[in-house]
Amino acid sequence: MRIIIVDDDLLICDSLKIILGAQPDIEVAGVGTSGADAVRLYTAEHPDIALLDIQMPGRSGLDAAREILEADPAARIVFLTTFSDDDYIVRALTLGTRGYLIKQDVATIAPALRAVMGGQSVLEGEVLARVSVLGQGPSGAAAADGNGDGASRSGALSSIGLRSDSLGNQSAVADNSQRPQAASDQRNMGGGAIFSPTETTAAQAPAANDAADRIRESFPTLTDREFEVVRLIAEGLNNKEIAATAYMSEGTVRNHISAILAKLALKNRTQLAIAYYRAQMAGRV
Repeated sequence: MRIIIVDDDLLICDSLKIILGAQPDIEVAGVGTSGADAVRLYTAEHPDIALLDIQMPGRSGLDAAREILEADPAARIVFLTTFSDDDYIVRALTLGTRGYLIKQDVATIAPALRAVMGGQSVLEGEVLARVSVLGQGPSGAAAADGNGDGASRSGALSSIGLRSDSLGNQSAVADNSQRPQAASDQRNMGGGAIFSPTETTAAQAPAANDAADRIRESFPTLTDREFEVVRLIAEGLNNKEIAATAYMSEGTVRNHISAILAKLALKNRTQLAIAYYRAQMAGRV
């Protein structure tokens, strides 16, 4: 598949180009840093999938997606963002985009893109949980934003086939600390399916640990405990899940993350996850 990547953080763009471009079935046709770049690249390259950030300077990812879809209603657009805000989710899905992923778990991106190519829609676990709440009707959605506009949001989701009864029991994917042992979780969404790429299998754990051992030397300034936190962040765990997995308090996790960011001169946990996967990919060469 041919994809374009557009994110206003050039480090994330370049890192995703390396990580995804290393996949045998993915070709990165171009990268950009603005909504205008997204429209220009899509028009010039006609990619199979456009992977876009939402908040960008000038024209936003949402505005770019609208313009792309108006010109090509069959365009496959997947949002990759740090924002799971209800308004963003509803606006993205009602536009007709194919997915909404959170940047925290970089490892899920390639499987999600393959799912989109297979005709599925993709929602990351946290987003799936929000969609479930929004689809329950005015009371659930109003409680989510406090503005009392839950009815319109629920109606918007229902109009594209996203309803609480169509999502089934989403608790396992909404709460990543209780991930089912299944490679993917599919649920009915109108005429298609929802694929949540956040689950991992027990069989994958040893391989992940081996990979972590191979790339440990890429982080010489970190203590073993700090490196463990980086590895868990790269696996998509939040602070609460890291605390439970590594047997430490959430306060200690936060302190470790602050120290790690300072040592590596990075800005956030997304960049930490990308640094881990770049090191992992380098170790495979």
